[in-house]
Amino acid sequence: MTALRLRPWQRAAFDKFTALEGDNANFLAVATPGAGKTTFALACARWALAAERRRLVVVAPTSHLKVQWSLAAHRLGLELDPQWTTAGGIAKDVHGIVTTFQQVATGNTANVLKGLCHDSFVILDELHHAGDEKAWGDAVRLAFSTAHRRLCLSGTPFRSDTAAIPFVRYDDGQAFADYEYGYGDALRDGGVVRPVYFPRVDGNMEWSAPDGSVLSASFQDELNRDQVGHRLRAALSLEGEWLPHVLEQGHERLMHIRESHPQAGGLVIAMDQEHAAAIARLIRTRFATPADVVVSDDPGASKKITAFADSDAPWLVAVRMVSEGVDIPRLRVGVYASTVSTELFFRQAVGRFVRWQAGRTSQQAFVYLPDDPRLRTHAFQIMESRRHVLRRFEAGDELTCIDEQDGAFDEIPAEALGPEQLSLFSVLSAVATGMQIHAISPTGVAVPFEFGVDEPDLPEPTFDDDPSLDLDLADIPTDAGWRHDDGRSVFEIKDELREKNAELAKRLVDTTGWGHARVNGEMNRLGGFIAVSNATTDQLERRLRKSEEWLIQLRKRRT
Repeated sequence: MTALRLRPWQRAAFDKFTALEGDNANFLAVATPGAGKTTFALACARWALAAERRRLVVVAPTSHLKVQWSLAAHRLGLELDPQWTTAGGIAKDVHGIVTTFQQVATGNTANVLKGLCHDSFVILDELHHAGDEKAWGDAVRLAFSTAHRRLCLSGTPFRSDTAAIPFVRYDDGQAFADYEYGYGDALRDGGVVRPVYFPRVDGNMEWSAPDGSVLSASFQDELNRDQVGHRLRAALSLEGEWLPHVLEQGHERLMHIRESHPQAGGLVIAMDQEHAAAIARLIRTRFATPADVVVSDDPGASKKITAFADSDAPWLVAVRMVSEGVDIPRLRVGVYASTVSTELFFRQAVGRFVRWQAGRTSQQAFVYLPDDPRLRTHAFQIMESRRHVLRRFEAGDELTCIDEQDGAFDEIPAEALGPEQLSLFSVLSAVATGMQIHAISPTGVAVPFEFGVDEPDLPEPTFDDDPSLDLDLADIPTDAGWRHDDGRSVFEIKDELREKNAELAKRLVDTTGWGHARVNGEMNRLGGFIAVSNATTDQLERRLRKSEEWLIQLRKRRT
């Protein structure tokens, strides 16, 4: 039996979810980043799997989050395989798997999952990604249409395109969450999220446009759509002094915070890989401070993010990789240096800085922004903690959100300009000028902020001693029974065993002269299975042990 203390919103949402009856198989929970959606979802999974043995399948937005989900599940007594492939079934010593929306839509994966996930319990994390491409939505619908229950999660429940989202309940053209817990709610509860402050930096930018004209403007000047995009790109270019100045401001703020919070970290969200590398070099040279870079093309990106989260390193520079779901509670300072100006991406980025750390009296987080009108609007909308709703779109419809300005100024992707136009665009100068800061107060109201002024006391959590929030969850053995290990998850143990098996396979290839495929086939036979992907921990240990015996025998024969 596992005892779990839930937050009030988690308990209320859990009670509502477990009260579902009949054919109502879908439940959408919308909760602000940092509120604890993962714990809530896994508590629901524990309840569902205890009531009747089922497979658990989690669909996450990114590969990094597959590992994060696996480790979180282990802490709640569930074992998930984040390295599952279609090559085999699901290993008997795990309760289920973690995959991604992209993986579901790749090749024949959806059909394979449809067979594996019949009558299963499915968690769809950040479900709006099922609408990123029509193929993704179609694949998700196919793969999980016969699941017993689907628990859908989102921290940003809105779309900027016309793609309908599977498994969302619509009513008169509107799609509503079954349970919603906003940023303002979390601030008022106390002990859930941090107050975020937005230093917005103006500037004077000058650039040569693709048509040959030379333009100059501050962020307060009214421009057409193309010029708005060029102005932001000019400010964020390292050919000018706007971005170096803002990075210096952010670095000084981080160093000040680290005086009382030595592990505090900063995150710069860059435009692209080249931009990220240049920003990291600037931080290292100008501030004599280490800075790591993570980009999606790097196969080691997930491990780099985990290493940064567990360290006290000061700066991380990323391109999209740390925009959603990544849990790094020590982040206290951010610099938004991306030309992506959509509200969805902006909210995801800001969500990295709101995670509460218990035991700290000061929880301020600062996200430095260009005072671009689109980003300014998004920042104020977050501060107003307004309610978002999903709407089902028909072809030709435009996104309409409460209090949201027209999306005409959303970013024009660089690739849409074409290489010729980009080559004609150049930054002549960019200088930072004034800075304004507004904050979200504990009551959810936007207020001016000055450095050096004590922040209002945040409300203390009111639920620490509430016994009604305690949840007793029955332990659930896997099909392979219980495993007593050193506290690591099954995934972590397997990861180590697979590395050891791979090293041994190389030595056997050198010793036998066989090809890798033949050696691995023989090692699998010795382990008593066909594919490593669905082998249990015991089978991998047997494979390693028997193969080591094989290698010893081969070497004895040689001597």
